[in-house]
Amino acid sequence: MLTVDFDRLGIGTGTTVIDVGCGAGRHSFEAYRRGADVIAFDQDADEIDGVATMFAAMAEAGEAPAGASARAVVGDALALPYPDGAFDVVIASEILEHVPADGTAIAELIRVLADGGTLAVSVPRWLPEQICWLLSDEYHSNEGGHVRIYRASALRNKITGAGLRFTGSHHAHGLHAPFWWLKCAVGVNNPDHPLVSAYHKLLVWDMMSRPSATRVAEAVLNPVVGKSVAMYFTKADFTTTARTRALR
Repeated sequence: MLTVDFDRLGIGTGTTVIDVGCGAGRHSFEAYRRGADVIAFDQDADEIDGVATMFAAMAEAGEAPAGASARAVVGDALALPYPDGAFDVVIASEILEHVPADGTAIAELIRVLADGGTLAVSVPRWLPEQICWLLSDEYHSNEGGHVRIYRASALRNKITGAGLRFTGSHHAHGLHAPFWWLKCAVGVNNPDHPLVSAYHKLLVWDMMSRPSATRVAEAVLNPVVGKSVAMYFTKADFTTTARTRALR
């Protein structure tokens, strides 16, 4: 289940990608399948072990093009251990809402992005997230939980204010927002509740089968109650910018 639209990223053979806060690795795996040189980066060592195991299985099964590379790295998003401009694409999906010092994290994402590169960021959307918070303190008041609710415009302005150019956005996972409202209403740690269990089975079936009916339903729901908002930015190519200014 991807939140980021890879068709917007231009990832192919030789593209350097870092997936910061990769979690279980869903975006990292897709970048690897497309031939990128990928770093899956997260502070959770257990998650990273699982991602590394999957990378190895993908390589053995021939699921990535020859020449693509993939590494799973444990580390801190507030101090990325890479030089300035190291990556053509930086992905930060569903991570910034967990980080108290989000300004520092954003600065690091931008620092390691190459001139002319693309930053893809996604966070929970304001309205669906607000409803979750109203229904349940347990949903967000836990170690490593969500520390803020973003308005998309505020996050967009924070990133463009740091020097990037906004290029577009979309909403995702419209079928998932009602699931989380239901979980919050009955207790987020109550997965065996009959309604939660039934809805979860529906979502798993949808992800595995991708029937046309639910694709249409989600396309309709995304603009209204999409659980996530994804935004895309580019970093100015300063060589091109300087050349353009010189010609004026």
